[in-house]
Amino acid sequence: MKNTYFTSYFPLLSIILFSLSLSIRFEKVLIEFLKNSGIYVGMLEFFSEGGIKLSLLILLMLLFFMVFAALKLIADTINELSLLFFSKDSEGESLKQIRGGAIIICIGSALSLVSMNSFIGIGIIFAAAIIIYFLYFVYKVSSSLSALGLIGLIFFQVFFWSSFILGILYLALKVYNSIIASLPI
Repeated sequence: MKNTYFTSYFPLLSIILFSLSLSIRFEKVLIEFLKNSGIYVGMLEFFSEGGIKLSLLILLMLLFFMVFAALKLIADTINELSLLFFSKDSEGESLKQIRGGAIIICIGSALSLVSMNSFIGIGIIFAAAIIIYFLYFVYKVSSSLSALGLIGLIFFQVFFWSSFILGILYLALKVYNSIIASLPI
């Protein structure tokens, strides 16, 4: 069975599995924080222990699902934009070739469930899956690129994602510093 749409559900499955592994880990940290601050005991008056855990898990999963879905949308847009700028393919054959790479991210997301007790483990698995997918992407589209186009595509991807990540870290640091500066100490 050679159907081009066979792997079309892999991105959704990957987003759900990565969201689940991060949600489970964050839930444990959040419950520990709530217990240490004394809020958890007050919450038990309104919810059962299972209800609190399930509510937190659903809310965290929804949050991470939205983040990963947004990252998927941005990644697809950047991939197609880089192909628009640097590829000689005008029929979209390159997009059909890279569709199978979704299995790489799906395997990574399944492996993240094994490492759900470690933020570092989940991060390493996520980064490894992304790097392997990027190498797969470059390999698959290289046939429709000139040497200069290949260099441009790689530079475009690395430049965008580096700028994106550094920009988010910079904004997070600015917000953190403004919150710390506004505390009456």
